Amino acid sequence: MKKYITIFLMAIMLAVMVPILANTADAQTRYYYKNGHRVYVHKRSFYQKHRNKLNVAAGAGGGALVGGLLGGRRGAGIGLLAGGGGAALYTYKLRHRRHRRHVRNY
Repeated sequence: MKKYITIFLMAIMLAVMVPILANTADAQTRYYYKNGHRVYVHKRSFYQKHRNKLNVAAGAGGGALVGGLLGGRRGAGIGLLAGGGGAALYTYKLRHRRHRRHVRNY
């Protein structure tokens, strides 16, 4: 058990220290050159990168919460499936998507 706790703590320390040590301007700024001008690339947030998965997980969690309150353990399982399925249907099929790309020329 001590081995697993030590591995977990080391992984947490690594996850915290890497962003702190990578604080140089080159590590944080992404850009490329287009027609002789420097074009900066916007760094996407965690939510922007994993938006669909987080929305489905939130729907599944909400369904499990409501199902658990209404029907106990079995209701939580049914609510989990129903909430996850509904959120996935909305996220991947029903939501109107518009892909906009913002390019900033500095």
